[in-house]
Amino acid sequence: MQNVTFPSNGGTAHGYLAVPASGTGPGLVVIQEWWGLTTHIKDVTDRFAAEGFVALAPDLYGGTTTHDADEAGTLMQELPVGKAAQDLAGAVDFLLAHDAVTSSTVGAVGFCMGGGFVLVLAAQQGDKVGAAVPFYGVLKEDYPDLSGLTAPVLGHFGEEDAFTTPEAARGLAERIEKESGVVPQFFFYPAGHAFFNDENHLGTYDAEQAQLAWGRTTAFLHEHLG
Repeated sequence: MQNVTFPSNGGTAHGYLAVPASGTGPGLVVIQEWWGLTTHIKDVTDRFAAEGFVALAPDLYGGTTTHDADEAGTLMQELPVGKAAQDLAGAVDFLLAHDAVTSSTVGAVGFCMGGGFVLVLAAQQGDKVGAAVPFYGVLKEDYPDLSGLTAPVLGHFGEEDAFTTPEAARGLAERIEKESGVVPQFFFYPAGHAFFNDENHLGTYDAEQAQLAWGRTTAFLHEHLG
């Protein structure tokens, strides 16, 4: 487990890289929530490495983290979607060129704000992304054109989520299919927003539903990334 830098659109981006004990595996981009690259996201990245993936979590906030919802909202609002997408594109290229990565495509998993970016990244990067998994994805603005998306999509959403409502999620699924032709598989859980985050900042963590979503996610990634 190490902090790494990688080129991104003429600049340098930072991230947290976790490699499996075997030394090799499929590549996976792990995209943070609005809290930043927190200990939780690093822990999730380590957990993906334990499942056999070479996992990279880019730091979209340049080192800033918070546990305050108002500050997190401000950080997300101030983050240009275009710049974040460039950083994430750099992460894709970094993984595809990495000696430890065995897959010809990478997966992308993200949570909250990161879940929104999963779909943006998959649409931008096309066939470089072989699997996309948004957890209760949300963007501060409307999703850009998703017609470039080719990856299979597995989504996890809370039935009691006030940020990304079930209605909004179903509308997103329809839009993905209409624009890209990909039919996403969305699961709905009897839980609130951020039910996977065991730091539980919003009081919505649900261990049982988190474990169910985790098992579905790792199986899906192994199926599509080889």
